[in-house]
Amino acid sequence: MDNQKNNTMVCDLETGVCGVSDSSEEIEMINFNKPEKEVTLYYVTDPICSHCWAIEPTLRRFIKQYEDYFIFQPVMGGLLEKWHDGPIDPANGIYKPADVAPHWREVGNHSRMPIDGSVMIDNPVQSSYPASRVFKIIQKKYKEETALEFLRRTREALFLFNKNVSDRNILIDIVNKLDLPGEAIIQEAEQPIGQQLLKEDFQQVANLGARGFPTIIMINKENQGVRIVGDRPLEYYVKGLKQVLGNEDIQPKSQPSLSQLLEMEKLLFSKEIEMMYDIEQEDVDTFVNKELANDQYQKETILGEDYIAKI
Repeated sequence: MDNQKNNTMVCDLETGVCGVSDSSEEIEMINFNKPEKEVTLYYVTDPICSHCWAIEPTLRRFIKQYEDYFIFQPVMGGLLEKWHDGPIDPANGIYKPADVAPHWREVGNHSRMPIDGSVMIDNPVQSSYPASRVFKIIQKKYKEETALEFLRRTREALFLFNKNVSDRNILIDIVNKLDLPGEAIIQEAEQPIGQQLLKEDFQQVANLGARGFPTIIMINKENQGVRIVGDRPLEYYVKGLKQVLGNEDIQPKSQPSLSQLLEMEKLLFSKEIEMMYDIEQEDVDTFVNKELANDQYQKETILGEDYIAKI
């Protein structure tokens, strides 16, 4: 290798460039403009939706790489108001809380986003509305990103650590760990404003014609859209975005580094790392060791799945 060509201290007398010149043109036009966001992406979800937990690796990859093309708008759908004497979901054999546990475990095993589920036997979640109202208050008073972090921590508490996320004390603890005033936010969510904000989301869901979880609906300026229901591969979301934009030539951004991603997410399962960086499960340890310093993370295992947590 010619060391002089790679030495950034070397300057070319003809071009006047020190280091490597990116172009032979003396004056070059470049475009720093991001594409105008012509699409609104509605994500119909719920804190206790198991398939919403399952699609997090795919949805995160899609958002990180294509967010320049759309406005992301999460909408609470109201999966469980309360348990009652009749069937909740007879098509899936769910009549009482304990019936949910095996269904959740099946989703977790299939997606490799693990779910314990025993909370629905021992101390069942009575409603998804309390956590949904807290989400809406945080969304209203703080950043969208903070509300989404609350949603993620709520799902971790429920699916991994068997916390009853309809319990106000559990919700207070989750919010406190976000460095927010947990007691005050939960109290506000219990006021009429909390239910009012939630009802506005329910009306939005009805207007969108969404009936299942998760549902992603992308709508363009001409009010035309695509609807994608359930857990789908990344290609489905990219194809849907191309269709609604009427443009096959959309360019994904580079994925964030693992260090950046862990700083944002705090906890990442092996499946999430595999999905974000297109690597195989057996290569994750090597990849993590290459990308992160030992003092940045700790590795743990839960329900047979490895994850890394930010230190």
